[in-house]
Amino acid sequence: MDFFFNEYDGDLSIMSKEDPALLRQKLLTIKGLGEETVDSILLYACNMPFFVVDAYTKRIFSRYGLIQDNASYRDVQLFFTRNLPKDIELFNDFHAQIVHLGHLICKTQPRCNLCPIRKINENLKCRYYLENYPPI
Repeated sequence: MDFFFNEYDGDLSIMSKEDPALLRQKLLTIKGLGEETVDSILLYACNMPFFVVDAYTKRIFSRYGLIQDNASYRDVQLFFTRNLPKDIELFNDFHAQIVHLGHLICKTQPRCNLCPIRKINENLKCRYYLENYPPI
């Protein structure tokens, strides 16, 4: 809290005018704030186009082979920012859908029969599905 008041007089509109890269670096120096939290602040509070990466994002997209299992936060974030338009609303909505999918369906023990990705295209099958539901 001290940071917010000392740097920006407790005014989110002032903070939101800061250079995004500089603000991200400043926030990352605050003890207890990691990349996911900082990018969430930047996206949701400051309306800055930072793609938020969480455990659900890594789980879902590594199961589809789009990122490596051990990909770093930065590598995953770059995957999305290189393949999506830099759009705050899109990043916000996409992250919300990933959280929904990861929380309800693509869990540690997923419910593949309910996966909406498979319903879009039956040829899209994640690694988990292929390992546990091999073709007959």
